[in-house]
Amino acid sequence: MQDFDPNETIEPKPMTRGRIAAVVVVCLGAIAVLTALGAWQVERLFWKEGLIATIDARIHAAPVDIATVEDRERQGEEIDYTPVRLDGRFLHDGERYFLATNEGAAGWHVLTPMVLGDGNTVVFVNRGFVPYDRKDPATRVGGNPSGSVSVTGLARAAPTKKPNYFVPDNDPARNAFFWRSIPDMAQGLSLPAGATLLPFLVDADRGDGDPAGPVGGTTVVEIPNNHLEYAITWFALAFALMVIFLLFLRWLWRRPKAAASEG
Repeated sequence: MQDFDPNETIEPKPMTRGRIAAVVVVCLGAIAVLTALGAWQVERLFWKEGLIATIDARIHAAPVDIATVEDRERQGEEIDYTPVRLDGRFLHDGERYFLATNEGAAGWHVLTPMVLGDGNTVVFVNRGFVPYDRKDPATRVGGNPSGSVSVTGLARAAPTKKPNYFVPDNDPARNAFFWRSIPDMAQGLSLPAGATLLPFLVDADRGDGDPAGPVGGTTVVEIPNNHLEYAITWFALAFALMVIFLLFLRWLWRRPKAAASEG
């Protein structure tokens, strides 16, 4: 084994044409990729701003009847956050519970199937939040209206798969849910003969219901829009790499002159 000499000077490898070409290709390729990523984030920014404006306008529109929402959903139109009004009666024995928080308190969102006035259509209505220890309907009998009621709220499209791997699986057997899956919620649900369960839900507004019942108005309309920050980051990286690349080219251009002066 050759002994290491700490006083030995290690000469840098010469910059051959091949190495110079490789540096140029890598730098230009990286600059192009970073610039493209920045441009893509700008496109996403405009798209997200348009989406937010559309949702804001939709939320503040006049409510429509549930049949209109059903028809739009059937035609493939976007129904999320559409104000809706509906009349019917709740099937309180079919309550489903979603783990949630409200103003820092742990509890449940109570989703109750409602049989609409025609008697043939059922939709899950998120009636709102109850504290953790009031999951049992027997603890809030006064807040569970019987007979026909009217509800206003926002239509919500139901997801067809879990939002991500970190969300636990729904547990219909224990009536504990973590994401709004209509098929999971329908397990064990007793519906009137011939009734159809709609493939979307309704988030009830706060209203003026009995204080013993669920507190409505739980819909959170919060669409993150960080695309401007992402675009600035990608463009800044592209600019920094461009400066480094230009300094490299300057070094290459001045190198022959330095060698000539030394000679």
